Amino acid sequence: MSAPTPRPAAEPTKPAEPVEYVVLLDADGRPAGRAAKSEVHHRDTPLHLAFSCYIFDRAGRLLVTRRALGKAAWPGVWTNSCCGHPAPGEAQPDAVRRRVAQELGLVIGEVRELLPDFAYRAVDASGVVENEVCPVFAASAEGDPRPDPGEVMDWRWVRWPDFVALAASAPWALSPWAVLQTERLRVMSPDPGVPTGR
Repeated sequence: MSAPTPRPAAEPTKPAEPVEYVVLLDADGRPAGRAAKSEVHHRDTPLHLAFSCYIFDRAGRLLVTRRALGKAAWPGVWTNSCCGHPAPGEAQPDAVRRRVAQELGLVIGEVRELLPDFAYRAVDASGVVENEVCPVFAASAEGDPRPDPGEVMDWRWVRWPDFVALAASAPWALSPWAVLQTERLRVMSPDPGVPTGR
């Protein structure tokens, strides 16, 4: 009687990635449900909740980031420091802190709301639509980022007036939301995110 053939060891299975949800909004900007983030951005993107954050260092310089080439919309485009989506039931400042830590490896100080009512709709060259109510925040950070390469392919610290000038003179070089936000922030204050006491 021959010995049984040993079975190959079962390959360990990777745990399923948790589903990331975004908050869907009705026409008046009120929560109207949720959807998986992976299924929201397409040619008919529903209105949903997001945020943008502008991060400044002690010298008052703005952190700008270049979106990774694997991003579904605006790949390789320079933009503000960080963007993201609050999860259902998550407070906006908590979402900002979470996403900045995940995407940039930074711990930020006080999160200040600058444009609570900012909203926009834009269409990428590939046809992907962004359709967001996107409050804008500012925060400060110590040290340089350590970005997730799947999110950010490059970064720079720049003077705020230089970024404002770039948005005004070459809007095609930046994300559409950063251009629109910068115009409103420039009108509000010459240095919207510079920490108090500079």
